[in-house]
Amino acid sequence: MRAQEDRAGAGAGHTVTMSDVAERAGVSSATVSRVLNGNYPVAQATRDAVNRAIDDLGYTANAHARALASSATHSVGIIVNDLVDPFFSYIVRGVEQEASTTGRLCIVAASQGDVDREIELIDRMISQRTDAVIVVGGGYDDPRARRRMAERARTLAGIGSTLVLCGRPSVGEQAPTKIVGYDNEGGAFAVTQHLITQGHRRILYLGGPVGLSTSVARLAGFLHAMQSHGFDVPPELVHQGAFGRRFGHAAMSEILDGRPDITAVFAANDLVAAGALDAMTARGIRVPEDMSLVGYDDIPQSSELTPKLTTVHVPLEDMGRESVRLALSRTDDAFGRHAEGEIIVGTRLIVRDSVAAPPATPWRPEH
Repeated sequence: MRAQEDRAGAGAGHTVTMSDVAERAGVSSATVSRVLNGNYPVAQATRDAVNRAIDDLGYTANAHARALASSATHSVGIIVNDLVDPFFSYIVRGVEQEASTTGRLCIVAASQGDVDREIELIDRMISQRTDAVIVVGGGYDDPRARRRMAERARTLAGIGSTLVLCGRPSVGEQAPTKIVGYDNEGGAFAVTQHLITQGHRRILYLGGPVGLSTSVARLAGFLHAMQSHGFDVPPELVHQGAFGRRFGHAAMSEILDGRPDITAVFAANDLVAAGALDAMTARGIRVPEDMSLVGYDDIPQSSELTPKLTTVHVPLEDMGRESVRLALSRTDDAFGRHAEGEIIVGTRLIVRDSVAAPPATPWRPEH
């Protein structure tokens, strides 16, 4: 109730100040400034209290934005989940390459998948007056997270900057964001259909965090392909969890030890596929002679595995470059289209050596 009253008060002619935020958070104005600017160590509990007060009072989208509006810098910020994951690192490479052609510095930060950390990083980039902020990777269907992201989009627009969501759905029609997406579901449909045409019916879907937009789309494509051919997918053939190689190895090991009735595995990304391949190899399973395996993303490592991995190509570096072009309203995009508010790039099936027809006798562990 208090937050609603404060918002109403601000909308009725009261300009929210840093002092208001400090009072709400129970800290000094200097502490609020440190949180906003990120230029001094602040305890996490204090930082959280200040950020809650900022959200409640709408301060970032008001006074702070006006203070920054006339002082933008020549830089582009990019926020990813994980700098080590090739999916993100190749998008970062594209962003950096394109930013450098405009003489802009690229500022890179990692959220480690923490929504609060992601918002905090956007706020710090606002305080650094970046010309654009590019947030990379899927998001969750969380109304509060969408609202907070929409508020930051309005803040950035208010200072002449742009929020670009790369590989993530829109946070709402009223949010002034730009979108660079790719056909996640279509790629998953294509690679699943490839397995089906080779004769596979019992296909395990492995990996991807439950509820993450990227996972949701890839699983939807898998299910659509299976159902369009009249094949049911029982719950035991969908095993979600994470996107990493470690998860792929651990989950595949557990599944194989349970004597699964499967002839193929659709790993939700290439890292999961690499981990699954490790588990298969450790148990003497030959790919593709005993079991077929496919991935998603077509990171360079996918062609270095033995066997080389059949996967779905995502133009990661192009997505990074396109995000910068779109943010800066450049129209000479790599896909021959005018850069307006949203671009969806295509995915394509890459057939290599990890898929074959099911064996006459499906693999079973020797007990």
